[in-house]
Amino acid sequence: MKKYLLILPLLLLSGKGFSQMTGSQTQTTTINFQKAEFPGGDEAFQKEFMNMVHAYIDMALYAVQGKVTFIFNIDPRGKISNIDILPKFKNNEMFIDDMKYAAKKVKGKWKPAMQNGAPVDSKFVMKVNFSTNTYDHD
Repeated sequence: MKKYLLILPLLLLSGKGFSQMTGSQTQTTTINFQKAEFPGGDEAFQKEFMNMVHAYIDMALYAVQGKVTFIFNIDPRGKISNIDILPKFKNNEMFIDDMKYAAKKVKGKWKPAMQNGAPVDSKFVMKVNFSTNTYDHD
């Protein structure tokens, strides 16, 4: 019986030596990501987008006051493929359609986001304060 009591701790301590992964076997994966870019930068897009909104959209149709967050999806071709707007409000669908129209009127094409050398989908977030018609980027 004593013989078994001496062997048991040795077996428990030696279990680490038989584990499947050792420190030298760990792998780290580096992901190289570059965000989408608009010619002239984010500020140039914001300015051009707001110019198109004021030129083509009658904002009096919408009861929009305060900060609105626009979430643009930039596809691998560098085009805006989807727009979401927060918070949701009355006539939200019509407002989104009008904002898509204004976004299509923006001159210039996005350089898509790149991940490990390949173009990928990405998001661009812009906040607009419609009560003062100012905008900022987070």
